[in-house]
Amino acid sequence: MTKPDAATRPDYAPRIPQSLGPLAGFDQGVWLKGDWHLHSRHSTDSTNNPVGKIIGFAERHGFDYLVITDHDVHVQGDVANHTWADPEYTSEKLLLFYGGELTAARGHINILSAEPYDHQRVFDARDARDWNLLALKQELGIHVSANHPSTKNHYGYSFDLADSVEIWNGSSWPKNITGVRIWDDMLLSGRMLGARGGSDAHHGVPDRPELTKPNTPEATANYVGTPTTWIFARERTKEAVLQALVEGRASVSANPYNPRVELYADLDGDGQMDMMMGDNAKPTGAPVTFEVRLAGGGIEGAVYRVKVVKNRQDFLTLQTDPVTRTVRFTDTPSPEGRSYYRVEIEGPQATYPEVPNSMALSQNMIALSNPIYFNYDPAF
Repeated sequence: MTKPDAATRPDYAPRIPQSLGPLAGFDQGVWLKGDWHLHSRHSTDSTNNPVGKIIGFAERHGFDYLVITDHDVHVQGDVANHTWADPEYTSEKLLLFYGGELTAARGHINILSAEPYDHQRVFDARDARDWNLLALKQELGIHVSANHPSTKNHYGYSFDLADSVEIWNGSSWPKNITGVRIWDDMLLSGRMLGARGGSDAHHGVPDRPELTKPNTPEATANYVGTPTTWIFARERTKEAVLQALVEGRASVSANPYNPRVELYADLDGDGQMDMMMGDNAKPTGAPVTFEVRLAGGGIEGAVYRVKVVKNRQDFLTLQTDPVTRTVRFTDTPSPEGRSYYRVEIEGPQATYPEVPNSMALSQNMIALSNPIYFNYDPAF
């Protein structure tokens, strides 16, 4: 079936505003950028990547939060007395989370927490039934994030156990396309599953090549922020950031110098954007106007391609206005069935000065958003 051209769709109403429209209540929060998946020297397959180097790099590039998720299998589950106890694991500028990568026969999970927790218990239960792991997760109060669901170490646990999913792993975009499809499958099935990125960097940018695995993309093109996850949190606290990740108030960009994509919707037609990524509402049967905004970063005057995905299908392809860097579209979500909308942004890569090789691996994929939902059951 041939997709209709956007300009000929009867329900398509292009409106490029001269100035950005008002947002209802979205000034009560803060955008924060960081990386949810990193390895230091405490992972035995990491080279040239001490904790202090990672944190110093993140501070220098203006990141807001970070977590180092070393492989727990390399220390028999005792990440607390290795990564967390490292005297370099401290920062006055970053929100530093506690975590580790559960490395098990059924795949990999990032365990994330605002405060220290008993990771050893999680490691010891790595082969348990999912319902037992769910009970343990609830007891410990931790966040479970499904790592790289389509790689050789894919996430093999139930997605009902996961609080978020890593849909963009590392700087190479093509290897993530299948993982995004898996995420779309979960969304279409009725699960509101927040998406994030994670560089999964194991090796330092090779200022000392003799300490880094040579001639591998990961060694030269993958470091903090490839990709970058942007979180819209109610406040600048670790608890608020994790809650926003669960809620899907987030988007991912190929690197921190690319624009952040934001997706909003005007549900009641009053001209104010009253929904954003992660929000869920009951449709009225009337048309809903959506607005895509690119904020910060990017290349001045560039035109970006916006692909709208609705219910796992390519829905529209639009182009941003080079001045306002926005685009709008209109659709009528079904009053009966579930609907979700998300966007992917393609265009020229902004340069990441200290990780320039990442640009080629990311190709023309710039950013993607979490969805806006209609008629979803939040308890599902």
